[in-house]
Amino acid sequence: MGKNDKNKKKGKGAEKTAMKTDKKLAAKQKRMLEKLGETDIAEFVAQLEAEEARRKTVTEEVCAPPTPRSNFTFVAYPEKEELILFGGEFYNGQRVCIYNDLFIYNIPKKLWRQVKSPAGPAPRSGHQMVAVATDGGQLWIFGGEHASPSQMQFFHYKDLWVMRMKTRTWEKINAPNAPSARSGHRMVVNKKRIYVFGGFHDNNQTYRYFNDIHIFSMESYDWLKINVSDAIIPAPRSGCCMAVCPDGKVLVWGGYSKAAIKKDADRGVVHTDMFSLVPDKANPNEKFKWIIVKPGGYKPLPRSSVSCTMAPNGKAYCFGGVMDIDEDEEDIKGQFGEDLLALDLTSLTWRLLEITKKENKVEKKDETAVQDIKMETASSSTKTVHTDGVFTVTVGGAPTGSGGNTSFSKVPSLFPNRRPKNVPSPRMNSGLCVCKGTLYVYGGLYEEDNKQYTFNDFYALDLHRLNEWEVIIPNNMDAHEWIESESSNSDESGSGNSTTSDSESDNDEAVDDDEGMDTN
Repeated sequence: MGKNDKNKKKGKGAEKTAMKTDKKLAAKQKRMLEKLGETDIAEFVAQLEAEEARRKTVTEEVCAPPTPRSNFTFVAYPEKEELILFGGEFYNGQRVCIYNDLFIYNIPKKLWRQVKSPAGPAPRSGHQMVAVATDGGQLWIFGGEHASPSQMQFFHYKDLWVMRMKTRTWEKINAPNAPSARSGHRMVVNKKRIYVFGGFHDNNQTYRYFNDIHIFSMESYDWLKINVSDAIIPAPRSGCCMAVCPDGKVLVWGGYSKAAIKKDADRGVVHTDMFSLVPDKANPNEKFKWIIVKPGGYKPLPRSSVSCTMAPNGKAYCFGGVMDIDEDEEDIKGQFGEDLLALDLTSLTWRLLEITKKENKVEKKDETAVQDIKMETASSSTKTVHTDGVFTVTVGGAPTGSGGNTSFSKVPSLFPNRRPKNVPSPRMNSGLCVCKGTLYVYGGLYEEDNKQYTFNDFYALDLHRLNEWEVIIPNNMDAHEWIESESSNSDESGSGNSTTSDSESDNDEAVDDDEGMDTN
């Protein structure tokens, strides 16, 4: 009894200590925010939602192309030659702009239109959006995040929205058993059901990565209670890829996560494994299990923040991505990809797509563009670790319950950091979708040294011919000014009071004008 009582007291003491630490951190952040003149992020998001509710009419006007951005959503309008872009973010070195504007691109006319509708989703990035043909077309959006001007605060959404394209009106779906608030998750549609997997939640003090699966019925408008056996389960992750096979199985592969290994030190993991979510034969609507998948063909290089889309031809296409590599003892540099991959969702075979120029056409039409490149399989017991003493990146690693891993024996110089003008340059978090047999790439992010380039360039590729990229909007590396932070290494100074005040003023103007909201 005595030992048990002492253990209980120790537990309570540890709990009190943790509570005091949390209170100190919260108090410190509150002082910092007061110094910056920054509103609490939850209050600010509530203000934005109230502004959205004040809009009373639907408008649709021809406009210029969307501004540079990343972490937005980009889908094809079902059964029409139109593409739809929503939200995203832009960072200029000192402040972040978060958007909730919605654009429709008419492919035959090469024309952009902006749609403004009453009471829609608040500005966000890292969300997910899918489009279905039901009732003339519907857009479904879940989750995402909002960053404060100083990037000291993050608000994660757990709301689900539907836009009915016939009327251009939004509806917020309030249903029990919804996934927790998150961003960086992935979402697909399969047989009138929406599947949501993974993501993360980070409030700048603590973080958590997810590996849960949630299913929403577009018929009953309910989040379904499902049972997933945990003998094999993907490790928690965000920024992965997700697709639906012709037989109805749901695939998940790749992604990124991190975990604390000691005080003030994290371990980052770039995942290279693939899993299939399979319904139970006896009860396919409520019970599921994960199965490890080992695809054939070309072996993709490890990367995260890859753009992925499904096409009616039974293939998933992946473009770009980034892999952090240790270039010196102090800095971890990102190697950005520009390769285009196709995954056959029936045979589960990878191919690296080689784009052949028009003047170099191959005589046999069915051999014009695709080269299947096989690579040696690396040892499943090998891990590649890069560390600078504080942040460590591990390529691969065994998923929970899998009994093995899909790591690489060593990481070469992964991607050439080139800037060609007639093809999409290396990038991550771009928009990728397929419409009428054509693949489209829009925007994204590229880093060089300490500078970020955010794009609004636009490309198209005929997937039947694969002979040349069409440049709709050319790449302009000087599309926006990069502002170097004068006190980026100071915990006390943030981005500066004048920058924050200017950004809040800009945001007020954007809200008053009903434009895509500059929330930072």
